[in-house]
Amino acid sequence: MKFKRHILILFVVAVAACQQEKAEQAPPPPLPVSVIEIQAQDVIVPIEFVGQTLGSEDIAIRARVEGFLVGIHFEEGAEVNQGQLLYTLESQPYEAEVAAMMSQLAGANTMLAKATSDLNRIRPLAERKAVSQSDLDGAVAAYEASQASVEAAEAVLRASKIKLSYTRILSPINGVIGKTQAKVGDFVGRSPNPVILNTVSNIATVRVEFFLPESQYLMVAREIVERQKAGGPARGGATFEMILADRSLYPHKGRYEFIDRNVDPTTGSILVQVSFPNPDKIIRPGQFAKIRTVLERFENGILVPQRCVSELQGVTRVFVVGDDNKVAERAVELGATVGSDWLILKGLKAGEKVVYEGLQKVSDGAVVDPQIVSPETTEKEKT
Repeated sequence: MKFKRHILILFVVAVAACQQEKAEQAPPPPLPVSVIEIQAQDVIVPIEFVGQTLGSEDIAIRARVEGFLVGIHFEEGAEVNQGQLLYTLESQPYEAEVAAMMSQLAGANTMLAKATSDLNRIRPLAERKAVSQSDLDGAVAAYEASQASVEAAEAVLRASKIKLSYTRILSPINGVIGKTQAKVGDFVGRSPNPVILNTVSNIATVRVEFFLPESQYLMVAREIVERQKAGGPARGGATFEMILADRSLYPHKGRYEFIDRNVDPTTGSILVQVSFPNPDKIIRPGQFAKIRTVLERFENGILVPQRCVSELQGVTRVFVVGDDNKVAERAVELGATVGSDWLILKGLKAGEKVVYEGLQKVSDGAVVDPQIVSPETTEKEKT
């Protein structure tokens, strides 16, 4: 009886060991991983630059003559019209100068009248040989000298009147005027560095200036040349978007205006200017804004989320899941970033499945259970 019991125990132990060995030899189930299916699409690669806004016209207001400021005739920050009176300077010294020049002109006219009378009297006598030729020559010279004196006095008087007019400073353009830099009683206009009293800016259209790296400038320049060869306009062909400081997109599109003549050798960049309509006059000079435009366009481009790409020893790679559910490591050539995606120039094609989540869990040759997801849906679930 004991012998049969031992035999039964040995049989049970042997069966259990066999089952354990089979369990250890069985392969683990495939690892579930999230993958995305690559789709070809038209890709627009944008590029952004930080620029500064300027008015279409920014005119500095200076005093052109010296004097004490006696009047300010505008409201700071308000709109002004061309020809509107802005400042007045003391005018008495210039009025006195005009009066003195008028007196000199009157004296010169008196001398001219006498010289004219003498010439008219001597010329008939000279024709009858009643006076000598030298007397006639002297009368002619006196007349011409008096005439020149009158012309000189008139010129000096005009210059004095111009100086007097400069005591009334008028707006040169329609625009918005800023804060005054001088107050009533200040002495202004002294050379060689006269105070800038104010600035008037025409902001119906605003300019934005930014700097373009030399490599990107060459790309833009070639595009302009190609457009000219095709008969298109050199200016205004490209459109620009402006992103304001609050990250809002400005509703109006901008146009290319010009590229500066030279590359700054210290920075390796070149100045570019674009213009934007500003009908509501929201944009003011001095603002900083991002300028965005299209750098390149790709037909049937390949985009993958940046999280799908990893780098190992200087090689950028993705993990591709084949039809047999095996993972293959694939080297790729990256282009520009488009939002949260990489543009893939080489290494992938439409229809392939790329590991989206769990990159640290997969390796080349591993068998996985691919589960196709949408990156947009995944991001929404996380938030």
